[in-house]
This record gives sequence, structure tokens and C-alpha cells, in this order.
Amino acid sequence: MHFSALPISRRALLGGAGATLALTLAGCNTVGLHDQPPLPDERFDYDLAYAARKDGDFDIPAINYKAFDRRYWRQVVDYENREIPGTIVVDPQNKFLYWILSRRKALRYGIGVGKAGFAWSGDAVIRMKQEWPVWRPPKEMIARRPELARYGDDGMEGGPKNPLGARALYLWQGNVDTLYRIHGTNEPSSIGKNVSSGCIRMWHQDVIDLYARVPMNTKVIVLGGDGTTPA
Repeated sequence: MHFSALPISRRALLGGAGATLALTLAGCNTVGLHDQPPLPDERFDYDLAYAARKDGDFDIPAINYKAFDRRYWRQVVDYENREIPGTIVVDPQNKFLYWILSRRKALRYGIGVGKAGFAWSGDAVIRMKQEWPVWRPPKEMIARRPELARYGDDGMEGGPKNPLGARALYLWQGNVDTLYRIHGTNEPSSIGKNVSSGCIRMWHQDVIDLYARVPMNTKVIVLGGDGTTPA
């Protein structure tokens, strides 16, 4: 698969062959849930997108997004693929998550990847979505950090200190939980990096944006370590 980090140009959308592209992307904005957020373009207000906000009972801090490589900002990019619009493609190696818009375009988010994020690859579907989910530390983590044993049964309630962050998408294969999650993070500096724990981390603002786009049973493809689709 091939991608380019360049966001779509509004000028391209307004002239010549860009008119066809504009219609295509306008239609793509219907592949997910209704009333989803607008797609980012060259006039997109990143200060607003990554600003502090209130979400339910919790306060989400602003993201210092300018301190990160621009490629990790939420943006529409060129992305050659063969997937049905609305599919999610996770590329752990390159720290990107793509929400497919068409055979040539995708909405891309930056991610952080923990060890669990490299432990599984393949196709799955979203079988559960949760806002401010409860977190239950795995046994391996409790073994390393015994103080977390208090969360082993009932888990840690959702909130800003919860490692799963503002949203979580749970991936299943048939009736089997893969234990693979796409979720928020209470460590925004981990985006674009390999981190010690967790699956696929996103900034709170980005995982909220993705959550608002994708319905239940959305197909998710997690690429292998070499960046290819598992057989």
C-alpha cells in the first residue's frame, strides 16, 4: 500500500478533475454514522480541533499538536487501497490509522503503539464501542506493577486518568474477542511512538472524532509488522 502525507487541496477540489473528486469525497462522508464531523481540508481549524473541551463529566486538555510531526495530525491523505469505504486500516509499524474514504483517499490519524499493538494482526470487526470505558489491567501488567491488583476485578472507572481514555473500540473475530483495542490515551506524548503498554492509542480528540464516524460491525484490518495485509 502507498500513501502520501499531503492533505487534499481545496483548490484541487474546485477546479477541473477536482470537481469529480469533490463529489466523491462528499459521498464518502456518508459511509459512516450520520451527523459525523466534517472532513479536514486546508481551511481546517486545528487549534479548535485539538483545543481543550468538556466531554460528559470530564475535562479534556488541549493537545500541543504543533510539537508533533504534522504527519500525525488528523488529515485526509492519498492512500491507494482496495477496501470498501468506511473500513479502518491500522498500520502499527508506521503509527497511522486510516479510515477509508475511497480507493485513493483516506482520513488518517496518528497513533501510538504498545507491545500489545504489535502482538496481533488480521481482520476483525468492531463489536463494542464505549465512551470513557472501564479499564482492567492484564495479568502481565499486574505482575509487573502489583499496586494495580485493586483494578483487576472491577476495573478502573472511566476518566482522564484511565489508560483507555475517552473512547474505546473493541475488535472481535466472530465470537472471539481479540483483546485488541483502539482507544484514547492519558499520555498524549506517546502518539507517533512505541510505548510500553496498550494496543492502539489515539489523542482524545482524535478517538472521539473516529468514534463519531464508525458504526458497529465496521471492518478493521490490522497490518502486519512488514506493513502488508495478513493472508
